[in-house]
Amino acid sequence: MATSLDRARPATRNRTCRYPRTYPRGRPSRSRFDGVARWVLISFRPTISVESGPVQSTSSTLRFALLITLASGFLDSYTFLVRGGVFANVQTANVILMGIGLSDRHWSAALLHLWPILAFLLGVTLAVHIKSGRVDHLLNHPIRWTVGFQALVLAAVGFVPTSVPHTYVTVPIAFCTAMTITMFRSIGDLGYFAVATTGNLMHMIEYGYAASIDKRAEALSAFSTYAKVAGTFAAGALIGAVATQLFDAHAVWLAAGLLAVTLVFFVVDQRRAEHEADSP
Repeated sequence: MATSLDRARPATRNRTCRYPRTYPRGRPSRSRFDGVARWVLISFRPTISVESGPVQSTSSTLRFALLITLASGFLDSYTFLVRGGVFANVQTANVILMGIGLSDRHWSAALLHLWPILAFLLGVTLAVHIKSGRVDHLLNHPIRWTVGFQALVLAAVGFVPTSVPHTYVTVPIAFCTAMTITMFRSIGDLGYFAVATTGNLMHMIEYGYAASIDKRAEALSAFSTYAKVAGTFAAGALIGAVATQLFDAHAVWLAAGLLAVTLVFFVVDQRRAEHEADSP
């Protein structure tokens, strides 16, 4: 006979855990990898989709991700070298440098790193608002408009001389970067970060281990994707450093050109899809 305590106790037998279960050592390594892969997809897959069809697929392609990542690495080198030693993309570095400035009582240096952080938060907020679909009645293609806006901002930054206070440059760049990282985080079913390499390198090793040790053939493609993204970010940082040394403040126009190329991808893919739909 069940007591009152038994009746009050919530049933937990059929409760489903929302996180991957930690498997015992005796279970095959394939199951352990399944848990890692599931965690990756749950953590980094975008939860809201604004545009469907060709435009949405364009923003999730590898070529699009590589161009965005190349521009991100470029911008970090650019802002660090000629815009006050600030990382407009990587807010972790700005938080650390702001803390160092505060500890040394260098208030102006601390504020120099605070403004990009605040701009980043504002950019994320706007990107989430766009992804929610609440601006669809104002813009036909919000993702395209977002990329175009970022390209225009970077083009305008190239006209700003280095004698101008750096916050006039790092703040708009951080704002645009926030929109990029919020709206573009997937390559197919794989999540990635265009403005940092730590997570991409971690996933590269995870899938590389699964492909080489666990003999998971499907993991090889994911390993290759993350390796390309991480390598592209490094290449962007190198190109950005060289270009900044050659062209100084005007070097950012190259990053604006990369974003302009992504806009071309949207248009080309849209027309190709329309042509395929019209063909018998």
